[in-house]
Amino acid sequence: MLSVDQARDRASDIVARAIRAGADAADAVYAGDASTEVSVRLGVLEDVGRSESEALGLRVFVGQRSASVALSDWAADTVSAMVERAVAMAREAPEDPWAGLAPQDRLMHGAPPALDLDDGGDVAPDALKARALAAEDAARAVPGVTNSEGAGASAGRSIMALATSHGFAAAYAKSSHGVSASVLAGSGDGMERDYDYHSARHLRHLEDAATVGQRAGERAVARVNPGRLASGIKSIVFDPRVGAGLIGHLVGAIAGSAIARKTSFLLHALGSEVFAPGITIRDDPHRPHGLRSRPFDGEGLPVSPLALVEGGVLRTWLLDSASARQLGLEPTGHAARGISGAPGVGTSNLYLEPGATPRETLIGEIDDGVYVTELIGMGVNLVTGDYSRGASGFRIEKGEITSPVSEFTIAGNLKDMFRALAPANDLDFRYGINVPTLRIDGMTVASG
Repeated sequence: MLSVDQARDRASDIVARAIRAGADAADAVYAGDASTEVSVRLGVLEDVGRSESEALGLRVFVGQRSASVALSDWAADTVSAMVERAVAMAREAPEDPWAGLAPQDRLMHGAPPALDLDDGGDVAPDALKARALAAEDAARAVPGVTNSEGAGASAGRSIMALATSHGFAAAYAKSSHGVSASVLAGSGDGMERDYDYHSARHLRHLEDAATVGQRAGERAVARVNPGRLASGIKSIVFDPRVGAGLIGHLVGAIAGSAIARKTSFLLHALGSEVFAPGITIRDDPHRPHGLRSRPFDGEGLPVSPLALVEGGVLRTWLLDSASARQLGLEPTGHAARGISGAPGVGTSNLYLEPGATPRETLIGEIDDGVYVTELIGMGVNLVTGDYSRGASGFRIEKGEITSPVSEFTIAGNLKDMFRALAPANDLDFRYGINVPTLRIDGMTVASG
């Protein structure tokens, strides 16, 4: 895998080649990755895997026509042929009045911000095996756990570089470490599965493997012998593991492409109150060693912390350059890139600020409700906001979480759900999108 400087220079070189070949403008993305994964099951090593990949994506413009190619072969003849092919393809592509590079005067200049994303990511397979075994041993030691689907540990490092023909070239590295366990409890047809995992940029921040494993075992045991719910209108409490998905639906609804196509249930909501007045949702790309931190966006624009929702009011769309041009607005630094194709939009370390209410109080006020720990299916319509998901979790009876329940559906409309959403005060930064425990009253529950 190339170094950070080599990756930046490789992307810059292919952009220069494209301009010499006749492109009016071009950008290139380099992505390199190397990782090691170890998995165990029932105390025995099951697999050791090592993956390494490098790829380069080139996008060229001829007027308002564009084309993209991707390659992983760095031979001079191959690179030259791919550059020529990309330019030839662009000349034959349909015109797109919104396509183009990011505004030159908005590009990031100077050194990228130091976000402490890379510790080298190099961990010996023996150490990974020990970590995976520790997670599984702790999970299997929980009384009631009867089988294991396995545990794993991983370590890796990746490098991303971006270069454009109008003055941007930068790269950065990030490491990753992870540990997980998945076990079963119960027997026969009554077996239940659950899991836990943790990820971190730095090994020193990775949660203790035994803690992860024990939590996986306890979750599986708690789900044994689930009952059925009576259908009706109930209060729903979302565990943070699944509550983050609600904020993910917000991201999809305020993406610039959805607004430009007029396919969002929040189409006319900018500047209006879409959540309760106390709700604030922030995106922070500069969080040190954050799982989704980044020094610049997928078009070379600087990124900065931003409130998507503040005091319940929707403050911004998420715009790359193309959707910004289409809407007559400025890009927001949320462009996200893959190796091929045009940029889309994406957030970084997105989180919903905690409320003032303890989790116990949030739940303690509910006479008849459900604590949801798993959601199933993709029954969400971002055009209308209609929401319907299969779920499992636990009854809430007279303010207490009691017995497990499964095979039910929760339904509502995201407009109503957002306005009714109430957060607890237990926010913990563990995932790419983080939320505290969330409560929504008045949802429809249908028993399976």
